[in-house]
Amino acid sequence: MSDVGGDGNGSETESGDHQTRATVTAQAARAGADIAAAGFRTDLEVDYKDGKTDVVTQADRDAQIAVIDVIRERFPDDPIVGEEDDELKTVPDEGPAWIVDPIDGTNNFVRGVPIFCTAVAAVIDGEPVAGTTVCPALGDTYRSGPDGVFLNDRPISVSDETEPEVCTVSPTLWWAPDRRGEYAAACREIVHRFDDMRRYGSAQITLAMVASGALDGTVSNLVANPWDSVAGVHMIRTAGGTVTDLEGERWRHDSTGLVASNGSDGIHDEVLEAARAIDDRA
Repeated sequence: MSDVGGDGNGSETESGDHQTRATVTAQAARAGADIAAAGFRTDLEVDYKDGKTDVVTQADRDAQIAVIDVIRERFPDDPIVGEEDDELKTVPDEGPAWIVDPIDGTNNFVRGVPIFCTAVAAVIDGEPVAGTTVCPALGDTYRSGPDGVFLNDRPISVSDETEPEVCTVSPTLWWAPDRRGEYAAACREIVHRFDDMRRYGSAQITLAMVASGALDGTVSNLVANPWDSVAGVHMIRTAGGTVTDLEGERWRHDSTGLVASNGSDGIHDEVLEAARAIDDRA
């Protein structure tokens, strides 16, 4: 199953622009991650957005400001889609834009669990061209652009597994309390179809792990927020993997379902079937 197009191939001028944007995603994500790291395992004041588990801290807000400040220095007029405060919440279909998650994995962050990150993506006409995910407590930086995809400046690629029974797969996104039957169904499908399951509490780290080969696939039947997904999707595609919606069509930022794998037909087909079965078995 292929997943091609729209990931940075083009003229030399276009490639240079994409490389500039890739550099800015790295600088901006590092600035946000530095703010997050400074607040980690400190006395945090926690606020709530849409529910008892939808938490936000001042560190989230301050990290987003730091990310935006870096972007604005180079691209002052570009739209910015951000999780917090009054930034845009949808990705423009035309022109350049930036997508920011200041702290992905805030529940981990407030509990002192080191699995959280700052993620920044650059898009052109809705298509990602670069992404960076900085995990400050883990000491890991994932980045992708026209020069490839890297973990701590070392090239990475998706796994080469072709047999589901030896694969490790993750349920990517968070199911709300009124959709826990779907969460249970996703877990059941994974453990029955694959060797093992992981859940990290950060969608962007999960997607980056698929890009690096640490995971073989990840599934969701939900519509992902762009700040939870776009940077990691670009990494997986750049690393040779496949990302589709529930119909098996090429994933985009407003797709229903996010199904990612190492791109092997046998693995992606099985991951896709697991995702499709969530609604049937919930």
